[in-house]
Amino acid sequence: MAGDECQSLVRRVGVFGAVFMGLGSIVGTGVFVSIGIGAGVAGAAVVLAITVAAVVAFCNGLSSAQLAASFPISGGTYEYGYRKLTPSLGFTAGWMFLCAKSASAATAALGFAGYLLTAIDVDAQWARTGAATAAVIVLTVLVLSGMRRANAVNITIVSVSLASLAVFVAVCLPDATEGGRERFVPFLGGGDSSRPAFARMLEACALMFVAYTGYGRIATLGEEIHNPKRNIPRAIVTTLVVSMLIYIGVALVGVGAVGAAAFADAAVDQVAPLEVVARQVSGPTAGWVLTIGAMTAMLGALLNLVLGLSRVALAMGRRGDLPGVFSKVVGRHQEPVPAVLLVACIILSLVLVGDVKATWSFSAFTVLVYYALTNLCALRLQPEQRLYPRAFAWGGLASCVFLAFWVEWRVWAIGLGLIAVGLVWHVVMRRRSVVNGQDGGHVGE
Repeated sequence: MAGDECQSLVRRVGVFGAVFMGLGSIVGTGVFVSIGIGAGVAGAAVVLAITVAAVVAFCNGLSSAQLAASFPISGGTYEYGYRKLTPSLGFTAGWMFLCAKSASAATAALGFAGYLLTAIDVDAQWARTGAATAAVIVLTVLVLSGMRRANAVNITIVSVSLASLAVFVAVCLPDATEGGRERFVPFLGGGDSSRPAFARMLEACALMFVAYTGYGRIATLGEEIHNPKRNIPRAIVTTLVVSMLIYIGVALVGVGAVGAAAFADAAVDQVAPLEVVARQVSGPTAGWVLTIGAMTAMLGALLNLVLGLSRVALAMGRRGDLPGVFSKVVGRHQEPVPAVLLVACIILSLVLVGDVKATWSFSAFTVLVYYALTNLCALRLQPEQRLYPRAFAWGGLASCVFLAFWVEWRVWAIGLGLIAVGLVWHVVMRRRSVVNGQDGGHVGE
């Protein structure tokens, strides 16, 4: 490709900024909403699900880190799949990423709206959808204003979110200590009682795994990170360790303070579990602190998801898997404007679903497929490219494939259908490239 379509993005992000981008994606919907969703599926065992999901995420994170260090370009596993597997599998990875993280972004927008409306005592579906839509539009405009500004805003957002979580742990810890073991019995409660306990536990593991996958944003932004071979692995590992400690701490004190059932009900009814729990335990002041922290966290997650998704759409446009207009980098800030606008439209369409459980479950299946392909790519690295033992990639691959089919069967059936639709689109675009005398499959190699 020529002209704008071959322009590279500018490296503006260091390891500190990369860690905060990862945390901005993880310490958002995952901690402020999905722990409550997981408690609704597995009861108090959500704490165990978080731990298992962290182990799976760590294996996947090491695979992503060494791939991003070897191929520091926009696109993440979409690009790795093309280079290390086949064009069809590379496309499937990109397609699944767009589907999964668009659903996560819609969940973040709805989560922001849920916390906002709970704080002002408004309970109307139209208001929730409207607030979520406004959040997507505002964050899209911020992304279009340039990476440097977006990165600065993200660091501020993450700092506020972490401070509010520290307050949550502090106010809930006395009640959690006093409650002792009682609020963790039965350990495997909640969810559909007609399903076996182990099935609910595995579904919760799949749902909680999605909460950790914000580290993937670091890999998809590989073209914009300074010294990527050193900084990307450091940033991913640091992000995973910090987020793991945060999740386990919040889940333990939250469930310990009010019980899993109350935690889960707040996630479903008001999409604001931490705010409801903090208000119940310590009164309106703590509730307001959590509301502010949660809203900023959701906006941070949404910001980082728009950034990561647009970079994958940019890579797909460069290779001809999306129309060429989405490969353009334009404007004073050299941003992929058409790709950002495409991503915003996809997220807005999912916001209209209005159901955080549905969007999060769909994200779980598709992101597990995506990271299964990530681990498969890592297994194909040459010895000199490998930073970590192959056992981590094998463990990540097996875990992703296994957990993917423990979400509700309707969700993975839709996911498989979307893979089929995507592959048909891929064939059509390949043939179009051949007719036009282009070979998108080798762009950027």
